[in-house]
Amino acid sequence: MVLSARLLTLTVLCTALSGCGLLKVAPTAPPPAAEAPPPAPEPVVATPEPADTSSEADLPAPQPVALTRKKSRWVPVEWHELPGFGNDSPEQAWDSWLHSCSRPPREFARLCGEVRQQRNTPDADRLEWMKDNLQPYRVETLRGNRSGLLTGYFEPTIAARRQRDFQFRYPVYRQPATLKPRKRWYSRREMDTLPAAMKALKGHAIAWLSSPVEILMLQTQGNAVLRITEPDESTSYARLQFANTNMNQAASAGKWLQARGEITNTNWDTMQEWVDRNPQRGHELLWANPQVVFFREQPVVASDLARGPQGAHGVPLTARRSIAVDRDSIPFGTPVWMASTGTTGALKKLVFAQDTGGGIQGAVRADFYVGSGKDAGELASRIRQPLQLWVLWPKPAPLPPALPAPLPVAVPAAIVRPPPELTHEETEPPLTVTGNSAH
Repeated sequence: MVLSARLLTLTVLCTALSGCGLLKVAPTAPPPAAEAPPPAPEPVVATPEPADTSSEADLPAPQPVALTRKKSRWVPVEWHELPGFGNDSPEQAWDSWLHSCSRPPREFARLCGEVRQQRNTPDADRLEWMKDNLQPYRVETLRGNRSGLLTGYFEPTIAARRQRDFQFRYPVYRQPATLKPRKRWYSRREMDTLPAAMKALKGHAIAWLSSPVEILMLQTQGNAVLRITEPDESTSYARLQFANTNMNQAASAGKWLQARGEITNTNWDTMQEWVDRNPQRGHELLWANPQVVFFREQPVVASDLARGPQGAHGVPLTARRSIAVDRDSIPFGTPVWMASTGTTGALKKLVFAQDTGGGIQGAVRADFYVGSGKDAGELASRIRQPLQLWVLWPKPAPLPPALPAPLPVAVPAAIVRPPPELTHEETEPPLTVTGNSAH
């Protein structure tokens, strides 16, 4: 009876506590469903830029800028600024250009094949080819002076002997071994009077001439044909080419005579007349010019004489198309537009830098080769007039085309792994009790 009463009391008490909300049990939640893995991304393909199909002709060429050499400044100009360009037939100059292409400057080597291809094309096509491939530059001094001096020279033919005699007693020398580059050597007077100089020149005489005026003429022209009487009385021919100088300052023997009242006109004929009247004073005339030119000998046969002499560039000169220049201003082999007006008329033409000489110094300075023989000599003696020069230099190569875009490359999608499945124990929340604990 007592036990039944206690059980009844406990039942009532639990029912009451449950009704008052003092005992709460967290409900059991169902496990969440596993999330589906995200879809794999599509492969990424690099889209190439359109290929550059333009030709080199369509590419922008670098703009020309002023260039500076040791003694000159080159200023880029337009073709229409060249006086008379288009009125001179390039056909007459093309053989001279082909001669230069036998020993082209490095910058012209890539064009020489096209120069040869243009040999038989019409003048208009040649002029257009020049405009397409060359850039004209006005030649100035480093101080900006555009005007210079043009003179003329020719190839004389002079009688000579291999051995000295009473008549042929003025020597033409090859370069001595003791001559150093750009170093002053003995003057003409010293060469004729000092034992050390005479010893250095022993065995260096190429031939002997009969007149000091011929020596001066040869030095001025820088080349000549010698008609040589050999020791056995046979006749041979040799061309003399400029080799070097003794690096003494040049002076005019004609002006030396004129200043002393010996002559009134400083031409070769009046100078020779003075020598004829004063045969024992020939050395005085030579000593008036301390500069001496040394030469190289090139044996030739009579049939070769119709061809021009070889200039310092190592190619044959072409009458009225070759000029001698200062190499510190214009390199050998360069095509040059020349404009000069004077007593011989207007010279506006295409010429080539193929020679030099001891008296050719300065930025805007040229000696115009007019040919061989007496008539050429007369013309050359009258050329002394103002000059302007434009070098025609290869245009820079066009900018190279852009590199082609790389081929499309598939970029692999990222590997996405789904999360591992959770067990019931890992997903079911723990039992939570709120309120005071019962003891």
